[in-house]
Amino acid sequence: MTAVPRFTHGSRVPGWDDAVDLDRPPAPVPDPATTPVPPGLRAEIEGYMAKYPDRRSAALPALRAAQREHGWCSPEAIDQVACVMRLTPGYVDALATFYDMLETEPRRHHHDVYVCTNISCSLLGADELYATIRAAAEGDDDVHVREFECLGACDIAPMASVDGTYVGPLEPADAERILEDLRGGGPVLPDKQILRRPVADPEANSRQYPRPEPRPESSEYARSAGPEIPGDAPGPPAPLHDERHPPEPGKRQGTTP
Repeated sequence: MTAVPRFTHGSRVPGWDDAVDLDRPPAPVPDPATTPVPPGLRAEIEGYMAKYPDRRSAALPALRAAQREHGWCSPEAIDQVACVMRLTPGYVDALATFYDMLETEPRRHHHDVYVCTNISCSLLGADELYATIRAAAEGDDDVHVREFECLGACDIAPMASVDGTYVGPLEPADAERILEDLRGGGPVLPDKQILRRPVADPEANSRQYPRPEPRPESSEYARSAGPEIPGDAPGPPAPLHDERHPPEPGKRQGTTP
């Protein structure tokens, strides 16, 4: 039998080519009476299930919750998720073994650093960034550094996911800081976390992160805008509709007949 080549950065999920016992009877939905589930985990999974019309849509966040509880998607964790969601362990296990952010083997490390090496990040130096972070973490069995095909954050390329927190744009010089922050137990590169970036909604994340201070008039930004035009003032807000042609009663704006 010809061996199927594997990529060195591990894009093939471990165990994808393991033999399957086709004679083994399918496992039924676990019995709640004989399947103990931690109360906190049960409540979290049930909370996810309540958000979807089809409970199966909650399987991925449920597995992530079980992985946080157990450290990996162990057979016990799979049974607990299946029990709460009233699914077969086979259904849940198929998802756990497909998505490679879900660990189906015991973890030897506590921190995951996924460096995106897809096209946008690669063009902006992700390969050098990955090599630098790998070198900085060499010998530290508590940190797992790997390439990742795409993390879907091209706007902050090159970037990485550090224990699930997106940070970027990154430079090779950030490698040591990432490791220092992980070992110190504090937030990793707080100034480069995507969660802390201002967005269109002025109240987004405002309880977790304070709003940035407004730029002073003497800042480089203010000078680049040019001198203020005499008599210039903000105009009135744009109307929701043309006053000469008010919307028809009961008709929503922006719809076509």
